[in-house]
Amino acid sequence: MKKLRIGVLFGGRSGEHEVSLLSAASVVNAIDKNKYEVVPIGITKEGRWLTAEHAENLLLGNAADKSVRSTQAHLRAGDPDATPGAALLAQGESVVVPPEPVHRQSGLVPFQSDAGLTRRASDRAINVDVIFPVLHGTFGEDGTIQGLLELADIPYVGAGVLGSAAGMDKDIMKSLFIAAGIPIVKHVTILRGAWERDPKKVRKVVESKLKYPVFVKPANLGSSVGISKARDRKELGPAIEEAAKFDRKIVIEQGVGGKKNKAREIECSVLGNDEPVASVPGEIVPGKEFYDYTAKYLDEGSQLIIPAKLSKAETKKVQQLAVQAFQAVDCSGLARVDFLMDPKIRRIYLNEINTMPGFTAISMYPKLWAASGLAYADLIDRLLELGLERHADKKKNQYSR
Repeated sequence: MKKLRIGVLFGGRSGEHEVSLLSAASVVNAIDKNKYEVVPIGITKEGRWLTAEHAENLLLGNAADKSVRSTQAHLRAGDPDATPGAALLAQGESVVVPPEPVHRQSGLVPFQSDAGLTRRASDRAINVDVIFPVLHGTFGEDGTIQGLLELADIPYVGAGVLGSAAGMDKDIMKSLFIAAGIPIVKHVTILRGAWERDPKKVRKVVESKLKYPVFVKPANLGSSVGISKARDRKELGPAIEEAAKFDRKIVIEQGVGGKKNKAREIECSVLGNDEPVASVPGEIVPGKEFYDYTAKYLDEGSQLIIPAKLSKAETKKVQQLAVQAFQAVDCSGLARVDFLMDPKIRRIYLNEINTMPGFTAISMYPKLWAASGLAYADLIDRLLELGLERHADKKKNQYSR
């Protein structure tokens, strides 16, 4: 049988660029080479699309710098010098410029209008059967790349445009959860412009609706970038200023457990399209006060407990809510759903959904499935099947009379 050509799309312009490199490297190393032909496609932080030898060597583990391999064990996110994978990708020669969709066939070709390109580069197309977009955060998980792939009529892994966009925007996401009757924590959404015009008024609104401590987050970002905990009025302003660096919308949530108790952080993986299923839940015990970017990727000390220490009834409820959240945002393929539990009264709140979670072999999403009986390589197979299945189903749609 002819091998399926799998485009593994990684890197990107978001703050989660380095995390994406590790996820993609894990996918490429684990994928069944007897069934698939892998085409690594890198995107630099500046937005250049690469299929250069540097990027391919990185993802296949053939980089001259052997410390690339050790990066998976200890990520120095945001620091290319300490993350050799990011440095290699940045040095790669661009052989594919930002692509445009073509309608005469399925695929992407480079923009023909770019001056100065060699014929070899300008004629090169990205011809794949399905794309696995291992892109996290902005420009990869927010519906933008999904829209490009839809226009190009290429099957891809994961949520579509709507599911990706809704899952990325914490404000819209919460509105959909409320409409679905899913329990979430109290929150307030403010605009950066409103804060800049009248911070006293914004502070008054927040304090009238929420009690300290609160968590302040950019509405559209991942990996806990820009998130701060404000214990009082003095810390609220700086927390809003930090979040405002990353988005015009800022979500402020009331802390679960109050001032004395720290919320338990429970996560559950979901897999499927129209009939999704949930994994066993897991629990994260942060090495810091909460599971922020530093605790996730830079510091040692955070613990992953799989399965989470929950009663059978609590486990079932988490799984049910995870599937409901998946369906509420019209997700497909995969998602990791995060919960907060009040340790005193054991009430469970849905925190957020992540439509393209970290995907290294040691990330929570695949680890939860491994604990549920689905190995990493088999999980990749299933996700590719789901992507092709969703594309085939969409081809049944009629777009004109």
